[in-house]
Amino acid sequence: MHEISTAAMLSPTMSTAADAGEVIGTLFDRHHERLFRLARRMSPDPEEARDLVQEVFLRAARRPRSIPDDAAAGEAWLVTVMVNLCRDRQRRRMVRDRARRSPQPAATEPSNPESAAVARATVQKALRSLTLKRRAVIVLHELEGEPVARIARLLHMAQVTVRWHLSRGRHELANLLLERGDRHD
Repeated sequence: MHEISTAAMLSPTMSTAADAGEVIGTLFDRHHERLFRLARRMSPDPEEARDLVQEVFLRAARRPRSIPDDAAAGEAWLVTVMVNLCRDRQRRRMVRDRARRSPQPAATEPSNPESAAVARATVQKALRSLTLKRRAVIVLHELEGEPVARIARLLHMAQVTVRWHLSRGRHELANLLLERGDRHD
């Protein structure tokens, strides 16, 4: 059987979506079973493993020119994407598990409207002290309930950057609110 190199498939003359589709199809035919076995060993259930393989090929389809030129490097690229996706999912799972295990403070509403207004004003003032980008990420995620992927698209950022701003913003807000709380005690 004659193997077509990825370089031949991804040549600068690749001009149509059909050419890119052929590249992705060839990569899928060659590597999807191996990627599924890898994903199955790295994820807790078969459905998640299938989702991971699908996501790898979706990423390849979105950016076919980012796949390396030769076949071996192309396979390595697919495996690297798979491993990175697994790491991202594991990190998210660990954060969710940690949040579930940590004692949640009782959500107490201030007993009077004046206390509620003071609390809102304090949070708003703390939010205003964040950089505009970080504030946007915090507001979209924490107050509007938007998922990280959507925020990344809306703000034209990588998802990892959104998660970094969330982490830093939460830390800064906690410090600001604790500092203000200490001053009022």
